[in-house]
Amino acid sequence: MNQTTRPLVVLTDQIHSDAYRYLCDNAEVTILDPALPPDQANVALRRALAHAQGLIVRRQLPGDIFEGQHDLRGVLRHGVGLDFIPVAAATSKKLPVANTPEVNANSVAEYAIGAMLAMTRRFAEFDQNVRDGNWGARRHAGELTFELKSRCVGIVGFGAIGKRLAEIAFHGFGMRVIAYTRTPSKLPAHVKSAGLKALFSTSDYIVLACPLTETTRGMINADVLAHAKPNVMLINVARGPVVNERDLAAALESGQIASAALDVFEVQPLPATSRLRAHPGVMLTPHLAGMTMDAERAMGMLAVQTQLALIRGERPANVVNAEIYT
Repeated sequence: MNQTTRPLVVLTDQIHSDAYRYLCDNAEVTILDPALPPDQANVALRRALAHAQGLIVRRQLPGDIFEGQHDLRGVLRHGVGLDFIPVAAATSKKLPVANTPEVNANSVAEYAIGAMLAMTRRFAEFDQNVRDGNWGARRHAGELTFELKSRCVGIVGFGAIGKRLAEIAFHGFGMRVIAYTRTPSKLPAHVKSAGLKALFSTSDYIVLACPLTETTRGMINADVLAHAKPNVMLINVARGPVVNERDLAAALESGQIASAALDVFEVQPLPATSRLRAHPGVMLTPHLAGMTMDAERAMGMLAVQTQLALIRGERPANVVNAEIYT
């Protein structure tokens, strides 16, 4: 690519319209056809990358995607989690990989708070009562619902999402906050450190906000769930495989876990045969905690600006494998 040629950037999926327009002003853009099934989409992606300088990722990439012909100068994760990208393979080829950290932290944190409120105040159940003409259901509200104030939220993983959630919970709702993190010395004064099992035995709400790594994969299992405080609510805004879903389903069915709000799953979309679908204490959403208009625009703009910087040969601070430069 010479100095006067516009770079080619491939999008695995659509991005916010403002970010898309900005990218089109500065590059040629190719978007994968959303109607293609996964195997055909991978073929189309490899074909598109043959002459591309940039790739913005919103879906799982094949593990060998960087083995074929390409002229990539950088790969950008539209989001935070890096499990969609074979980072080690990119690093071995001196290919910079970046993400969009922190820009959707507030969106995810608000989702977690919203899930607490929705489940604690039983919004869906009382909504259905009104629709069914059962106005008298309100007589039982005082027995079935309670407030967030003074209750304990345990946060597993204390990155940008965990930090923002702790701020909202403590300063906004007067909740007690504890966290399980590899760096407890960095916790703010209003957040106390706890071991994982101690966190489960102490918390009224548990929010999973950790990255998916070999250490965290399957970390929430029967052994950990057995320590849960009665009536605890589990909220997963991390990654599905952090939780052993078979163990979680068993804990819900036995009453060890009272309820759960799950935005991510071991297999996505959630299989029709999943036992989680049948439990009345489970709220299910399709991996959208970080997807608000505000967060989508912020992520899109940062993704595009970082991608163009990588193509120009710059070294943005949000490159996650900066060791390629040494």
